[in-house]
Amino acid sequence: MDGDHAACEGALAAGCRFVAGYPITPSTEVVERFAQRIPLIGGMFIQMEDEIASSIAILGAAWAGKKVMTVTSGPGLSLMMEHIGYAAITETPCVFVDVQRGGPSTGLPTLPAQADMMQVRWGSHGDYEIIALSPNSPQECFDLMIKAFNLAEEYRVPVFFMMDEVVGHMTERVVIPEASAIEVMERRWTSKPPGEYKPYAADDDMVPEMVKAGDGYRIHITGLTHDERGYPAMNPPTQKRMMERLLGKIRNNREKLIDVRGEHLEDAEIVVVSFGITSRVSGPAIEEARKQGLKVGHLRMVIAWPFPASVIQQLALRVKAFVVPELNMGQMVLEVERAVAGKTRVISVPHPGGTVHEPQEILTKILEAAR
Repeated sequence: MDGDHAACEGALAAGCRFVAGYPITPSTEVVERFAQRIPLIGGMFIQMEDEIASSIAILGAAWAGKKVMTVTSGPGLSLMMEHIGYAAITETPCVFVDVQRGGPSTGLPTLPAQADMMQVRWGSHGDYEIIALSPNSPQECFDLMIKAFNLAEEYRVPVFFMMDEVVGHMTERVVIPEASAIEVMERRWTSKPPGEYKPYAADDDMVPEMVKAGDGYRIHITGLTHDERGYPAMNPPTQKRMMERLLGKIRNNREKLIDVRGEHLEDAEIVVVSFGITSRVSGPAIEEARKQGLKVGHLRMVIAWPFPASVIQQLALRVKAFVVPELNMGQMVLEVERAVAGKTRVISVPHPGGTVHEPQEILTKILEAAR
C-alpha cells in the first residue's frame, strides 16, 4: 500500500477513533481511507469547513476521551497554528499529519518538499515543545504512526507526523502485525474522585492525568495562563511554574526521545545527516563514496524534534564534516550547525522541492567535504 494508506492503518491500530480534516493534496488519501474504514470499527470522521475548524474539532474530541488526528499539508498547516499553540498550553494529546509539498503559499500541490520542519517546531507563538517524527517508507508510516500516538498520550503534547509527497504516494510492501503484537499506550486516566482531581496537577514526571468530559468531573480548560485547576491565573509566578513544567516534561526526557538510525558511523570521517525521503536518496551517494574509499557514515533522524543534538555533538568531536541534504533551502542544517558549534564543517545540500535530489548532488558535496 502507499504511505498515506499505511499511515491511516497505523492510526487505526493505535486506537485513533476521531479524525477531522479538510481535503488537501497530497494528504487527502489518508482521510479518504479513514472515512471508509472507521464505520467498520466504531468511530467518526468528519469533513470540516476548513483546516481551522478541523484543528479545533480534534481537541474537543480528545477531551471527550478519544484518540484523535487531523491530516493536512503546508497551507492547511499554516491555518492550524493557533490551535497548535492551544493544544500545547492545554496539554491535549493529538496527532497532526503533515504530508509536505512545495511552497510557500499554494506552491506545488502535487510535488514534494521538506520545508515545514521549522514551522512545526516554532510556528505558533510563545514557548512550547512538540515531538515530530519523519518516516521514510510506507512501512514506517504504519509503524511510526503508532509511536506518534503513544508519544502524544505519554507526554500530553501535539505530535507531528512529517511525511512528504513522495513517501505519501510511494507504494511498497507493508507488514501489519497481529493486533496482539502491537504496543498501544492507554491514556493516563485519573483514579482520583471528582472532588480531588485537578486537570493540571502533575507528579515528578510533569505529565498530568486526564478525565473524560461528561464523567462527572467539573473541569475548566483555557488557553490563558492557568493554575492546577485549569482556571485563569494571569500573573508572572503562575506563568513561570506552568512554562517550566510544559517545557520540562519534554526537555527532561530529550535523551530518551532521541530516535536515530546510524550506518557506518564507527569510523566515519564524513557523516550525512538526513530525514524522510532524503534518507532514501542519500543511500546511493553514500554507497558510491564508500566505493571510492571515503569513510562516509549516515545518520538518519527518525524523530526530528526534539533534535538529537547530543548525538551530533559527540560525532562533531571526531569527524571532518557533516553533509546535510534536505528538500528545502536550509532548515534542519541550522540545528546541525548549532549542535556542532564550530567544531567541524557543516555543508548544506539544499533543494527547492518539486523533485528529490539526484544522488550525484549529494555525492558532489561528500567529495567536497573530503577535500
